[in-house]
Amino acid sequence: MQAASDVARQFIVGVDVAKAKVDVALVLPQGKWRNKVVANSAAGFEELRAWLAKHGVDHAHVCMEATGVYWERLAEYLGDHGFEVSVVNPAQIKAYGGAMGVRTKTDRVDAKVIAQFCADRSPTVWRLPSKAVRRLRALVARRQALLDLRTEETNRLEVTATEEVRQSIEEVVAHLDKQIKQIEKQIANDVDQDPTLRQQRELLDSIPGLGDKSIAMFLGHYGGELRFGKTRQAVAFAGLDTQKHESGSSVHGKPRISKKGHSSIRRALYMPAVVVMTKTAWGKSFASRLLAAGKPKMLILAALMRKLVTIAYAVLKSGKPFNPALHA
Repeated sequence: MQAASDVARQFIVGVDVAKAKVDVALVLPQGKWRNKVVANSAAGFEELRAWLAKHGVDHAHVCMEATGVYWERLAEYLGDHGFEVSVVNPAQIKAYGGAMGVRTKTDRVDAKVIAQFCADRSPTVWRLPSKAVRRLRALVARRQALLDLRTEETNRLEVTATEEVRQSIEEVVAHLDKQIKQIEKQIANDVDQDPTLRQQRELLDSIPGLGDKSIAMFLGHYGGELRFGKTRQAVAFAGLDTQKHESGSSVHGKPRISKKGHSSIRRALYMPAVVVMTKTAWGKSFASRLLAAGKPKMLILAALMRKLVTIAYAVLKSGKPFNPALHA
């Protein structure tokens, strides 16, 4: 992470990102405000950049919340066009708005609060993933979508009576199998052709429980130039950080994972966590300690998923293969 440059600080842009639209608040150097709403799409991003250019802005410090995954395409677009982007925890914006006495809750007001936060706090600049990593992430997402479609079609075979419909389903499944095979080949080729990703794949392959699919997913979200200074940030990015709800002597909620991150990472790590828990010595030891403490199986699996992210990111940071002795 790095600080925003002096050039970028001349213009501050606050962005409230939703699934379908983006609310924008622009702070001009003389303190005046301008607002704009665009679609959360490629055409909307082009419209936003043209609008900023009309106000003399071709370089700015743009701040947005890490809301689900809706922010990523805009952040990458702006980063590719020379803007410095900060992605902030929504809890920080909420606390800042409360401290400022903001009582109105609209997308336009939220964008303005985000811009004020950016101007006052100068949050660190988000590191843009390389195009190779973004391409890999898109391929991994597409493969998962095709796998989901295949599952839906094969499930229909079990309840289909007519031969004509069965034949149609089998043809679709065969086509999906071909597409999945092609994408998996492209994923492997892309990693082979990038020296950094290739080396990182070898490091992750040393971790018991991780296979080709989970390694490709991990590289798509964490690979290339490492974006997080601490492993706990990588854990939070996956939504596997623990949340507690306690207050005084009467409120003692059960700790839960936040799920405020990429569900695709959590989904891809479920089976590796099962493998680790049942097939590896360190995983069995880890699970047995939690079982002895009375923890349920699903909580243990979530803890192992979190542990896998911690181990995998530590392996990438250190550049050293997995060492089972450290987790005995």
